[in-house]
Amino acid sequence: MSTLPPILEEEIQKARHPAAEAWEMFARNHAAVLGLIVLIVITFGAIFGPLLYPTDPFEMVWAPFSPPGEEGFLLGTDYLGRDLVAMILNGARVSLIIGLAAAFVSIFIGVTIGALAGFYRGYVEEILMRITEFFQVLPTLLFSMVIVALFGASLPMITLAIGIVSWTAVARITRSEFLRIRELEYVKASRASGAKNMKLMFRVILPNALPPIIVQSALMVGSAILFEAGLSFLGLTDPNVVSWGQIIGSNRQYILDASYTVTFPGLAIFITVLAISLVGDGLNDALNPKLRQR
Repeated sequence: MSTLPPILEEEIQKARHPAAEAWEMFARNHAAVLGLIVLIVITFGAIFGPLLYPTDPFEMVWAPFSPPGEEGFLLGTDYLGRDLVAMILNGARVSLIIGLAAAFVSIFIGVTIGALAGFYRGYVEEILMRITEFFQVLPTLLFSMVIVALFGASLPMITLAIGIVSWTAVARITRSEFLRIRELEYVKASRASGAKNMKLMFRVILPNALPPIIVQSALMVGSAILFEAGLSFLGLTDPNVVSWGQIIGSNRQYILDASYTVTFPGLAIFITVLAISLVGDGLNDALNPKLRQR
């Protein structure tokens, strides 16, 4: 039991740093904390796994389709006799990098278009929102497949293709936040003091519009990983690198004979995307002021 007077406790509560308050709210969501721990473990494995387990993922180390545990191969070998542990560890790095980079591209495009539309309104908003609706109704996977097929299946092009088809949700969220915040008193005061439009958009309004954008950004990393897995499964990937989707795609013909070659990379994708979704849910709880007051 606290011995402080209720009024003093309330003042201390108000004086706490917003970041500390957000972290406390995030920590209350046990599923989000678990997701964060899992995500840290996966990231650690992606960074240091190939160093701690220095087996070439393209090297044929044993007989094809050796089941898990045979001859010391923890997850077995694929149809060419390659070590699945080495492939999954190396694939984690590629899948996470593509997920993060594609999400960054989507956020950059979405925030730019949403900020311009929400701030200037009028004809600018009308044109930019029609462009957003055009991209929103396109079949995203098919559109990304066309881009990769036309310009090559390199990792930068795959990242760019995923980013180009995934920015519309960020644009709409950013626009709605800008429409709400631009009418608040502190924005009007900054405008009256002579602040230029660029300063108002990116130094006054955008920092206060970040919470929902951050939540959406976290979820987009998981979506980008799924997108990359889908493209890799269809063979639209760089053959010189290993990713989780590429492992599944190259072994899909043998799913009935050696299901583990598809199951383990599929579980890696599932666990990673689930962990990201849980972290995104926790960020929503921590950064949403309405939920924080409950």
